Amino acid sequence: MNDMKKIVLLTALLAAGCAGGGHVHDVDCGCGEGELTLSDSLAIVTVEEDGTLSALVNAVTGHNYAGGEGLWRLYYNDAEQKEIEVDADDQFAVTEYIPESDAILVHYDSLTALGRKLDMKVLLTITLKDGQVRFASWLENNEPGTIIREFQYPLVGNLQLPEGYRLLTTHTGGQVFDDPVRKIADMPRGPLYMTPASKFRQYDLQYPRHAASNCFAFFGEKDGLYFGSHDPSFQQTWHGLRAYPEGDQGARWEDFNRLEGGFYRYPNITEGQTWGNACSVIVPYNGSWRETAHIYRAWADTWWEKTPPPEWVRRMTGWQRLIFKHQYGEYLRRYEDLPGHIFEVGESVGCYAVLAFGWWAEGMDNGYPDYSPDMSQGGDGGWARAVADYRAKGGRLIQYFNGRLIDVESEFYRSGAADAVTNKDNHGIEFTEHYKFTGEGTTLGYYDSRTFAIADMSKRPWRDMLLDMADRALACGADAVFYDQLGVAEEFPNWDRTGSSPVQDIFTGRYKAEALKEIRDHVKASDPAFALGTEWLSDCTSQYCDFVHIVEFTALPESFPDWFRYTFPEVIWSDRCVRDDNDVPRRVNNTLLKGLVNDIEVFRCRGMINETPVYQAHLAKVNAVRSEFPELLLEGRFLADEGFTCSNPAVTARAFAAGDSLAIVSTYTGKGTVYASLRVPGYRFVTARTIGPARVRRGSLRFGENGLAVSVYKKEGRSGRP
Repeated sequence: MNDMKKIVLLTALLAAGCAGGGHVHDVDCGCGEGELTLSDSLAIVTVEEDGTLSALVNAVTGHNYAGGEGLWRLYYNDAEQKEIEVDADDQFAVTEYIPESDAILVHYDSLTALGRKLDMKVLLTITLKDGQVRFASWLENNEPGTIIREFQYPLVGNLQLPEGYRLLTTHTGGQVFDDPVRKIADMPRGPLYMTPASKFRQYDLQYPRHAASNCFAFFGEKDGLYFGSHDPSFQQTWHGLRAYPEGDQGARWEDFNRLEGGFYRYPNITEGQTWGNACSVIVPYNGSWRETAHIYRAWADTWWEKTPPPEWVRRMTGWQRLIFKHQYGEYLRRYEDLPGHIFEVGESVGCYAVLAFGWWAEGMDNGYPDYSPDMSQGGDGGWARAVADYRAKGGRLIQYFNGRLIDVESEFYRSGAADAVTNKDNHGIEFTEHYKFTGEGTTLGYYDSRTFAIADMSKRPWRDMLLDMADRALACGADAVFYDQLGVAEEFPNWDRTGSSPVQDIFTGRYKAEALKEIRDHVKASDPAFALGTEWLSDCTSQYCDFVHIVEFTALPESFPDWFRYTFPEVIWSDRCVRDDNDVPRRVNNTLLKGLVNDIEVFRCRGMINETPVYQAHLAKVNAVRSEFPELLLEGRFLADEGFTCSNPAVTARAFAAGDSLAIVSTYTGKGTVYASLRVPGYRFVTARTIGPARVRRGSLRFGENGLAVSVYKKEGRSGRP
């Protein structure tokens, strides 16, 4: 590669925002033979002459995370083979220091695979600024008959983690695993026969789908290693988490003890095409896990445009999620129940919102996107009257639509109109999903599922239908419109078959964000108090929603919704899967502790909370406390474990701030009795409320199993609440 071309490519990468720029700390361009090193007061990074990463050092602690392995891996296909690996370790690298940009440049003027030379080029740049190591890449494919499908970079192979480090992912808003290697190596056995499981084990995690934000980290109590994809395109990106064996292959999970972390992207470039990305950041940071949130939020603030939800949403404790008519035709409740029994049951637990499923003639998960008026109950007019009566009592109605599914038995599909807006695979065949709700027999659940095609959110006709759905909810007098399944990138995206090779669309998360923004602007122009919600938590889509219905459990042993709540405290989102009277106090306490709202879905939305007396009684107590301190427990800023200390690590405590007040919610989930004390510098204790086996005397706490306390503090020198 000639010097001019290198400069042109590098300039393009730097313009995309990857370069450190203005680096004022020492730069060592060869402290050892063949090494290139960048350093500042927070981090040191060294690349060897052969392109391997030999140092990724926290300059404060002195710990080196790098394992001396290659920085990248590439996959391409040709007419004979659908996936061919190109590994950095098998290539010839040229490394240089570019003083104008204070960057390490690693380039490969050709590649080899399967004993064959390939006319493909890889150019990498590494820069450092304020402790953040930034990685950019540029690919060029001039090899006839090939397509570069996947590029895994940057990779930190043979990761050297300090003892006790844990893995933090943003799955479901946050999950933490105590043993990262074991978590990855001991993934569920079921799908392993479909993978090269003897060569490596992989934790499948992609953004914006399972991962709510585009980052992950390995962390200890006082420091850690942050991986962030700061990519405003919101393209689907895999969080590369693999465990390799010491040798060529392994047979037991114990064999997989070499950890690798990085990002996987999808260039999809054929002969004559180029591709670049300048969005990967790795940071050896100092501080608690909260520092990862600060790093990510500082970047997110460059695109984040959340607007405050209506006041009624900010004060919403949750919703009853109820199915009126089910998929197989059974009426579980009728319109007249809404202002009657449904309101009364909600009132018994301090919950005044209903997320209404199955209000149309076809029933839940049926007939999309027709939503035919149910004439047996007076059609949309009958529904509107029931909604008005419910709202007159103080209720709030959230009207459901599915944002992406198209029933193949719907009039819309049978008319042929769906063909222009459905996702199709690499052979031009429609993707489908199947939903199997059963009655009391077995035929429906095993043999008679509903079949749905999947809408392409980039298509204007479908976007217009989503706007029509919002208008219908407005016309029916609802308080909010809810679109199921719009918060996440597609599992089955559309494929473009117009080129020499079919290419999957990796921007479906962005399309959904754009659609939600358009809907938000549309409904707010009609009524600023009208709300918008969706399912699945993702930062790129939740910024346009007033509330989010989570898709998975939030109270598992590994659940750590604290991460997303702390990073994006403006987002209102729910718990999920409290469906009966099992393990209720712990899970409902966790919802209050983490600042979520309650998704009441008894018997998977077929029942109501009065049918689960333990749940009903406990939630009533929790919401009574919320109603005393809504400005803190519902509208307050979630501080996680910041601003106070708790003396007993067996007690979990989280803080919420509003104005000059602070509320600390604390709970204990173990057996027996424990004691703890809270220390809140700059604040004085005012009052407390307890639920279950708990006692508070100013800053002193005593708990039995699943006891919960809410302690309220005021800043020193301010008058308090009696």
